[in-house]
Amino acid sequence: MQSNPQSSNPRRLRRRQFLEVGLGLGLAALPWSHARANRPIKGDLVLYTSQLLEDAQQTAAAFEQLHPTVKVRWVRDGTTQLLTKLRAEFAANAPQPDVLLIADSLAMAGLKREGRLQPYNSPSFDGFPASLREAEGYWYGTKLITTGLAYNTAATMQPKSWWDLQKPQALGQIDMPSPLYSGAAMMMIAAFAQHPELGWPYYEMLARQKAIAQGGNGGVFKNVSSGAKLYAVLVDFLAIRAAQKGAPIRFVFPQEGVSAVTEPVAILKTARNVEAAQAFVDFTLSAQGQELVSRQGMMPARAGIAPPPGFPKLGSFKLLDVDADRALDSLEADKKRFSSLFV
Repeated sequence: MQSNPQSSNPRRLRRRQFLEVGLGLGLAALPWSHARANRPIKGDLVLYTSQLLEDAQQTAAAFEQLHPTVKVRWVRDGTTQLLTKLRAEFAANAPQPDVLLIADSLAMAGLKREGRLQPYNSPSFDGFPASLREAEGYWYGTKLITTGLAYNTAATMQPKSWWDLQKPQALGQIDMPSPLYSGAAMMMIAAFAQHPELGWPYYEMLARQKAIAQGGNGGVFKNVSSGAKLYAVLVDFLAIRAAQKGAPIRFVFPQEGVSAVTEPVAILKTARNVEAAQAFVDFTLSAQGQELVSRQGMMPARAGIAPPPGFPKLGSFKLLDVDADRALDSLEADKKRFSSLFV
């Protein structure tokens, strides 16, 4: 379990300087935290997160900068691995985390259904799409990692619609991640299944077009950026970041809309430090927390926050809403149906 070193440590001081200067997260710039200023939050906060390692370090450090009397102890792993660890802790009646920051709302819906989460009405949610808040406040989406279309610049057809992949130029030239490996791909299925203009007929079309579905987004990105395949279903940041560096790949937000993994944050029902957990939720949703998301190279979900270079502004593309409880009910059946088409 990772934690911040003591403030007397030189590395700690350098990290504080980095946060204050490089990230613009000095205490003077944080009016949203004033409500808690007269009663400092104390103690340990245990965080389980599926963020990238560097992002997890920055997030924990930024929160500690706001609340220097709180020590964040964090565990970082993939969402599936974290849930396996957490279920073992549930079985032993010894769950460790106060707060979760993991990949997708389907996982949160499952935990809520099991009675493992507690609701919280965060005052920091202003400016977010309503769909990113669970109706009763059991979790909140903290960013948008959308899935759309990517193409190699050598392609003669440049898609604007999801259905453009049914054109002859795309036959045998489509790569995509599998929902058996990728949470983003699973979320796309959930979204499409709930929007009849796409739905399963879209996946049946991809199968007829001889699309290949295997592994995660990383392998798909390599194939389309190298020109091994001309078209791909892909998460946004891989293509957009590469295009900014001159790679022959472009990302498209199809006109029908895109699905998104929102990296939701939630408080466990068994949290020991509820006050610190609530403050952490507030931070992830605050303007300063969302600016950190942008600096980490992801699309912030709060209106008014400048996205990273190459990313569109919030509201300039359509986001496909997903009923997480409904998607959870059909999860296993959807995986089997996908496998019957592509495996």
